Amino acid sequence: MLSAFSTLPLRKKTLAAAALLAAASLTLSACGGTDDAGSPVAVVSEEPGSDKAATVLDRPFEKPDLVLTDTRGKTYDLRKETAGKPTLIYFGYTNCPDVCPSTMSNIAVAKKQLPEAQQDELRIVFVTTDPERDTPQALGSWLKGIDPQAVGLTGDFATIQAGARTLGISIEPPKKEKGKVVSMHGTQVVAFSPKTDAGYVLYGEDATVDDYTRDLPKLVEGQKP
Repeated sequence: MLSAFSTLPLRKKTLAAAALLAAASLTLSACGGTDDAGSPVAVVSEEPGSDKAATVLDRPFEKPDLVLTDTRGKTYDLRKETAGKPTLIYFGYTNCPDVCPSTMSNIAVAKKQLPEAQQDELRIVFVTTDPERDTPQALGSWLKGIDPQAVGLTGDFATIQAGARTLGISIEPPKKEKGKVVSMHGTQVVAFSPKTDAGYVLYGEDATVDDYTRDLPKLVEGQKP
């Protein structure tokens, strides 16, 4: 299982921005499938010797202009609905056997450690990369077992793909491999500040429950972890 940071362990990065840009154009995660080429992510920086899972972006991402369908079958305008709210966005799919459920579960467990008021403020948004199978009902059933408050979004694949691309996350149309349908997608979680609505922190698939538990209180306040 590889992510766009597979050759760049987040806990040991001492790379300058230019070096990271060169290395970031590597691979996607197939969530149980094979690896394929991806596209670069943003310029980032981290203090030498840092053991933090979080990577603070030098150039924050603009929140994607996505208008999709939520688990209730209602139109959901991402920018409008999450404006001024601490927001974590992850692209994945419900039939993923490994990284998608583990990433969402890690965030959900860490979220429960927050005071109730902060839990209510935090927006966790899961955008499917497999919209043909991930109907609103399928997304709702899957997320209910992880975090009933999480927002699940589905819609036109081209729209979702374009939105992910604005965050430096590559996704490809689901395809069959060895009799199974897999979705190739980047595995980054992007955190958006409630102060600026900009995506200023990035996590890779190796981020743990402890990492999110430590960082969420700061992310909710729009601070650097």
